[in-house]
Amino acid sequence: MLVLITYDVNTETPEGRKRLRHISKICVNHGQRVQNSVFECKLDMAMLIKLRSMLEREMNKDKDSLRIYHLGNDWHGKIEHIGAKETYDPDKPFIV
Repeated sequence: MLVLITYDVNTETPEGRKRLRHISKICVNHGQRVQNSVFECKLDMAMLIKLRSMLEREMNKDKDSLRIYHLGNDWHGKIEHIGAKETYDPDKPFIV
């Protein structure tokens, strides 16, 4: 299933900037960055549960926010891209 993960981390302190780096790294390891704090991740339910747990452990729930949008398996008609940056298809091979 495809999920969209967005986050907003309070970076007023060195600890907040460290949390931001860690959360970003976790998301990079599980999906494709489509905007600064927005990732599209193609995951099965077990991986999603694990990813959510990792992110929750890293964030400060009093200062940061995390949103997970479940787009499901039939996500193709739910995403519209306009503007800069070419989009990608998570169902096709991704070469780094």
